[in-house]
Amino acid sequence: MPATVETRPVRSNPLRRLAVAGVMALMASGCLSRQPLTTGSIDASAPADTARRDVGRLAARYERDPADIGTAMAYAQALRATDQGAQAAAVLQQTALRNPKNPAVLAAYGKSLAEVGRFGEAAEVLRNAHSPANPDWRVLSAQGAVADQMGDHVQAQRYYEAALKIVPGEPAVLSNLGLSYALAKRLPEAESTLRQASADPRADGRVRQNLALVLGLQGRFGEAEQVLTRDLGPAQAAQNVAALRASMSQHNTWKATKAAEKPGGGKAAHPQVAASAM
Repeated sequence: MPATVETRPVRSNPLRRLAVAGVMALMASGCLSRQPLTTGSIDASAPADTARRDVGRLAARYERDPADIGTAMAYAQALRATDQGAQAAAVLQQTALRNPKNPAVLAAYGKSLAEVGRFGEAAEVLRNAHSPANPDWRVLSAQGAVADQMGDHVQAQRYYEAALKIVPGEPAVLSNLGLSYALAKRLPEAESTLRQASADPRADGRVRQNLALVLGLQGRFGEAEQVLTRDLGPAQAAQNVAALRASMSQHNTWKATKAAEKPGGGKAAHPQVAASAM
């Protein structure tokens, strides 16, 4: 099992801000889903249209019997899928208080905390969501995503590597690991890992979007556009790459990235970009 995640403020990292800026540009043009910096680790999996249809019914069931774990979990999932993350976290907090040793409840609560940016609390909750004797690769990947958001990429990579020992080659975990390498300014390793993830038949469009982002961060926009075309078609792929290029140009992030990759370049000036949810 990996070492414990420490609660700490997010460290300044020009490449991290660059990645977030690029992701935000892609989100603005409709390319990425609501959880851009990760793939499989933290995901409200219910389709939004289904969740919108069910959320009212589940709310009524939850009000009648808030102690029912199945109802609470389903209601929280519907809330997450309809962008009501704070409400989902509140529901799961009460469920976790009632069921403090239930790993599924703790895992869902930890992920919901991460989604709303409460990373220190998420790390504490996820730490208790499984045991060394019975590790859960999804929780390990979620712990890695939280550590990445807190700026501890070395620890994050330990979590992903532990998850991959349980599920070798899992594209969702590889995708998270690739983005972690990118955030740590290890772009060649990020690209190699994301190419491995993308080549797996189980990989979905989010994995390829992450590969396209890393290619764009290296200035290889033509290759990024080719990767996106598979899922988006030529017109939307071109639009998304143009948005990424414009974001990088607007914030002068390409020069910041290259400076950060040089020895002593980690203090390159860069305008602050708000981090998106995982």
